[in-house]
Amino acid sequence: MGKRVAIIIKDKEKQYEGLRSSLGLLLEDHVVSMFVLDHEVEMTEEYSDNMAFIDEMGGGRYSNNPANSEKYEFHYLSLEEICEKLKENELIIPF
Repeated sequence: MGKRVAIIIKDKEKQYEGLRSSLGLLLEDHVVSMFVLDHEVEMTEEYSDNMAFIDEMGGGRYSNNPANSEKYEFHYLSLEEICEKLKENELIIPF
């Protein structure tokens, strides 16, 4: 089993890079949680397809933006809850 890794995507311009990094780490047998902070994702067909792969591979998707939860099935967490969840990870990678 690999490491527990958190991918934090705060820069909207790098949301796709963060998603692809999450997938790559999942393929290498790491436990990955992806956090989208403070913005709604720009949902394209390609982004949607890759998010489905994260779900299939057992990755976690979290956001503090309610729209991501309502529209795209992210798990909603407040910033305080995200801080607590980040403590569970061995590596944190910001985007």
